[in-house]
Formats: sequence, C-alpha cells, structure tokens
Amino acid sequence: MQNNFKEIYIQIGNSIRDKRKERGLTQQQLADKDVKLDRSKISDIENGKEDFHFFTLLKICEALNMNIKDVFTEKK
Repeated sequence: MQNNFKEIYIQIGNSIRDKRKERGLTQQQLADKDVKLDRSKISDIENGKEDFHFFTLLKICEALNMNIKDVFTEKK
C-alpha cells in the first residue's frame, strides 16, 4: 500500500469497525456473512493495513447494510 493513501485506508477501516460494532457483530461474524474474507483480513482492513479490491469493500458494506458513501465520511 502506498503511504500517500494510508489515511484513506485508516478512515475506511474505522468506518467499517464502527458500523460492525454498532451492529453488534464480531469480526468473525462479519466474515461469516458471505464476505469471502477471513477474520484476520477484516482485522487488517479495519486497522488500515490491508490494500483491498473495491468489490471487497462493496461486499463488506452489503454485509453491514451500510451505504458505500458512509465509509468515506468521518464521524464528528
């Protein structure tokens, strides 16, 4: 992953983590929702350590019943 995009990946990961916790799901439960990722990959995405495909992001948003736009919006 290029360093100049690191902050964006961190923001996306934080949004995913917040929504997952809001839904009362563990990382494993999210992985089990047909996201096609294992728990450790979800952890890496949430911590901004994983470079992922857009399709993966769409699948995570779908599993969390989350609008794709929400992952790019910082909570205030």
